[in-house]
Amino acid sequence: MLWRYAGLAFQMLAAIGLALWLGYLLDQWLGIRFPAFMIIFSLLSLALLLWRIVKDTSKHDR
Repeated sequence: MLWRYAGLAFQMLAAIGLALWLGYLLDQWLGIRFPAFMIIFSLLSLALLLWRIVKDTSKHDR
């Protein structure tokens, strides 16, 4: 059980890092000075990951 949550933590770190990197690249490619896509992608990935964690942990409580 502990390894499963450790895996989820690693997935969160990797997904948020990937979202930040892709947002940075898109901001650079479009020439936007404000990091709009970096913020949007990181918040979107965080919301999706939190939804997945709630879904996975509530499934195990039953």
